Amino acid sequence: MLPKVNQMLYYHIASADEEEAAIEYKSRIADEQEDCLLIENPLSEKTGRFKRLFLGDELSVNFITEAGIKNYFDSHVIGFAEDVIRLIKIRKPDPDRITKVQRRNFLRVPAELEIAVKLSDHVRFVCKTDDVGGGGISFICDGKWALKSEQMLECWLLVPYKNGSIEHASFKAEIVRVVEMESGRHQIMIKFASISDSERQKIIRYCFEKQLEYRNR
Repeated sequence: MLPKVNQMLYYHIASADEEEAAIEYKSRIADEQEDCLLIENPLSEKTGRFKRLFLGDELSVNFITEAGIKNYFDSHVIGFAEDVIRLIKIRKPDPDRITKVQRRNFLRVPAELEIAVKLSDHVRFVCKTDDVGGGGISFICDGKWALKSEQMLECWLLVPYKNGSIEHASFKAEIVRVVEMESGRHQIMIKFASISDSERQKIIRYCFEKQLEYRNR
């Protein structure tokens, strides 16, 4: 059973920041199209604040049926629509993928992948990730780079697969948190701010391959 127009959705947004990923938001379904649900801006009941969503943001969603049963599905932002208010388009779930079992967390794996970061036309550097996921990435870089929360970055991630092929995933990202390490280096947690479905799928494919590899050890 799919959620209906005017029904309330409750969800978490994938983030490299565990505190942010733990926040639950709610939105009313304002309309629907063949491939998507159009929802209102996310509101946190805990803080009373609205949250801005970006293209490609990964969501772990739940809704309550008329029978009082809580159902879960995964989705992501695929676009926006301007009505009386701005609406967010999220991928409509396949009915077969709706479950009564909650997924514990977003698909995320530890990984040392090469990532190129562009701060401006004149400032670029290359470093390594320490974890990768469908909603964001964490990387370690020298402390000399002037990075701060809410700063926007352009990034290119080198994504190697089990079959030996290599892809490059490009995206724009927002810094969620900067952590200074004892070594003087910085851990930078970023979430995808603008990423196409095809680029995002490259990263998710890598995560699934690594997850299977860990399970088979």
